[in-house]
Amino acid sequence: MLLHIVARGKIGRGPEAELVARYLKRITWSTKVTELPDTGGKVPPPADNGVTILLDEKGAQLSSTELARRLERWRDDGRREARFLIGAAGGFGDAERAEADLLLAFGTATWPHLLARAMLAEQLFRATSILANHPYHREG
Repeated sequence: MLLHIVARGKIGRGPEAELVARYLKRITWSTKVTELPDTGGKVPPPADNGVTILLDEKGAQLSSTELARRLERWRDDGRREARFLIGAAGGFGDAERAEADLLLAFGTATWPHLLARAMLAEQLFRATSILANHPYHREG
């Protein structure tokens, strides 16, 4: 299954970009990043039989293991792509939320978009490591 991050805003070069690249490089699953301008630009359509996850302050706060199990279930159900959308500063509207398969939050704090992208990359690495029984993730 392809793990596809679709993010508003250009990350450019810098420590955030290096951190995202470091985690994505370590993921054994296929990954893709699509950057969109802060406004405008078309969000790529979902893949056939894919799932759409919005990073949203109103989303579920899943543990790393819970996220891993969701990815595992989608993968085992034959889903081709898990598309993670990071919105602009204003977030997502009700219509976009309603169309998503999952709303995901990284706690109740507000995070800068560049850090949210790095946190997502790390959590995707952690989730795939959990599924591979890799020692990177240690519980408790």
